[in-house]
Amino acid sequence: MKKLVMLDEEPQDLLKERVTSIDALRGFAMFWIIGGEMLFSSLAKVWKNPLTETISQQLSHAKWEGFHFQDLIFPLFLFILGAVLPFSFAKRSQRGESSDKIYLHILKRSAVLLLLGLLYYNLLDFRWQALGWFPYGVLPRVAFCYFFAAIIVMNTSWRAQMIIVEVILVGYWLASILVPVPGYGAGVFEKEGCLAFYLDRVILGAGGVNEGFISTFPAVCTTLLGALSGHWLRSNRSGGRKVAGLVAAGLLCLVVGYFWGMLFPINKKLWTSSYVLFAGGWSLLLLAMFYWIIDVKGYKKWAFFFVVIGVNAIIIYFIRKVIDFDAISQFFLNGIATRSGSVKPIILPLGTVMAEWLFLWFLYRRKIFFKV
Repeated sequence: MKKLVMLDEEPQDLLKERVTSIDALRGFAMFWIIGGEMLFSSLAKVWKNPLTETISQQLSHAKWEGFHFQDLIFPLFLFILGAVLPFSFAKRSQRGESSDKIYLHILKRSAVLLLLGLLYYNLLDFRWQALGWFPYGVLPRVAFCYFFAAIIVMNTSWRAQMIIVEVILVGYWLASILVPVPGYGAGVFEKEGCLAFYLDRVILGAGGVNEGFISTFPAVCTTLLGALSGHWLRSNRSGGRKVAGLVAAGLLCLVVGYFWGMLFPINKKLWTSSYVLFAGGWSLLLLAMFYWIIDVKGYKKWAFFFVVIGVNAIIIYFIRKVIDFDAISQFFLNGIATRSGSVKPIILPLGTVMAEWLFLWFLYRRKIFFKV
């Protein structure tokens, strides 16, 4: 039977409990996706000042090049997806599951995520041609990143995973600056002239500009960065040393990503190599902070709000397509909102987040966890 290749000095006995900081950080990322962005953006409408205007700006995506806080959320989620892989596979291996069974689990989970993504983008409308052979969107990209990262983690050591990340990121950069695009030349990063979008159009057809086939490969690197952090957290090192390692790696990624961005612009739509490292740096620092506060120092109560979201992150993203939480908020709070004067803009977004959280809390209290 093929054995999993894990980080040197990893313990033989796995933690029986979930790593609370990872659940909390996943919930933190999902919070902004399910309504936190709208809630905090509304602050600028209520209290207009330089701080709230900056918050509002940071909670919108950079139009093309650049990096805002909102540009961190999706890569942070993929990063956390990768961080869980070493724990998950090692736990399954210790339970005596064969490699074939784990591969089947990977395939099944990827397929379910992809199916949920197709349903989210109106598969049941039977307009299958509009979906394309490479489905775009959040859940399909999560499915592909999970599949490729999981296969890599199953079959390689952490050192090999690091090399794979480096090869993909450097290769993506070199291809982008050296391979000419007809009519534009090489090294063009404008929307129509960049290599990634050109290849999407060639491979996927006219609709490829929106589908991001090529940028899925560097996105896999984001998930692998998370896997590397998961290997590190599973090691026998002390909590303080683990935190220090995450901080050092995060700062290194930020510095390299920032300066690399001068040659290969930080760009979420292209998922450029500099973007992978810059977003990965912030993800590592956030993981270090959550791990230090929650798992090392033991301050867990404050994180309960995010944990409730994090343990059912996929279901709340999908169920919002089925349950209109905005309508629920309007039903209960519209009267209050219309009589709230200047704070009106935050009442309904707050109600939406509250309705979503209470739904998740109901599931949490009854130990209902939807595992994809």
